[in-house]
Amino acid sequence: MVLNGERLNRCVVENFLKVMGVTKLTSDELAMTSPVKLAYLGDAIYEIHIRSYLMNEKKGKVNDLNQMAIAYVNASAQGYAARELESFLDEKEWRILKRGRNYKSTPPKNANVSDYKYATGIEALLGHLYIEGKNDRIYEIMRKCIELIDSRGENE
Repeated sequence: MVLNGERLNRCVVENFLKVMGVTKLTSDELAMTSPVKLAYLGDAIYEIHIRSYLMNEKKGKVNDLNQMAIAYVNASAQGYAARELESFLDEKEWRILKRGRNYKSTPPKNANVSDYKYATGIEALLGHLYIEGKNDRIYEIMRKCIELIDSRGENE
């Protein structure tokens, strides 16, 4: 059976998420988990999804794919997508994103503070959803992030 690019991408990401095997936490434990820890996990999820998407949907050498990935994983792109996701997320998801966004952190010198905070928020949300085992929702959010970032027109 031959899988089209999107279906193959989804299989790769789902298998990665299953293999990671992070221990499930109770809802109380998850609520008490530092947003930075959730963002740490969410950063890996975001990165593997983008790399998998590029491997399956775009053409080019590894260096070309890496340059394309940078356009998706930088704070500006992630911050833009996070802001635009508000109407796509349910109330609980938006609250988790805002909790990650509002956590005190120091952005890198080359990043806009607001973009960096929103990027941290989306990563915290992805980490939270992963621990809850909501891989389908992670996939939906990541597809929306890619659509939003592509619609900005800065990735061509």
